[in-house]
Amino acid sequence: MRGIDLIIFDCDGVLVDTEEVSSRAMAQAIAPLGWTPSWQEVHRRFTGMMVADIVAAIENEIGRPAPPDWPARFRRIASEAFADGVAPVAGVAEILPDLRIPFCVASNGPREKMAITLGGSGLLAHFEQRMFSAYDVGRGKPAPDLFLHAAAIMGARPSRCLVIEDSLAGLQAAHTAGMQVACYRPDGGLPPGIPQTTHRLRAMAGVPGLLARLTSDAAAGA
Repeated sequence: MRGIDLIIFDCDGVLVDTEEVSSRAMAQAIAPLGWTPSWQEVHRRFTGMMVADIVAAIENEIGRPAPPDWPARFRRIASEAFADGVAPVAGVAEILPDLRIPFCVASNGPREKMAITLGGSGLLAHFEQRMFSAYDVGRGKPAPDLFLHAAAIMGARPSRCLVIEDSLAGLQAAHTAGMQVACYRPDGGLPPGIPQTTHRLRAMAGVPGLLARLTSDAAAGA
């Protein structure tokens, strides 16, 4: 078992409770194009994906190109929804000040969105200068590029990074990057196809305990 030198958090759904708000905003932005998915369908299909990939899926549904300004429309609707404030995921605000291992955030979303959501939740101060976006590297999750980029900038070997993710795309990216992976889901489940070696995290309050176990296992295996 390998020890941990860096924790890489996903943003939406792991640090900030934005996914329902974002999915509702996306469903609202899609409706004028002639397709009216529920926010639950949007959440199921598009959580963790980059906007360019979402646009391609929308175009497949509607059978024609989406307007070039559709991503900007969606981001405007989402920003207005986030302006009322975003709640941190339960337990996050309590664990971050006490972490003794370096940590950062890596998201498929743009930095501007992370600044809004982390700022609105009161978490931004913990991640300033440690925010990494898929727009920095060109390929988002499920490609491993973003996580590898974050590890390189933070000076950690991939095998000694712990990624905390909730989306299928993010979990796939972390495994492909050769990192240790924890799936944050209150029900304790794993998406289909994700290796059973993935650590299961039902609550963010469990992160310190998981780190302690990994450290103990690494010491025992040394």
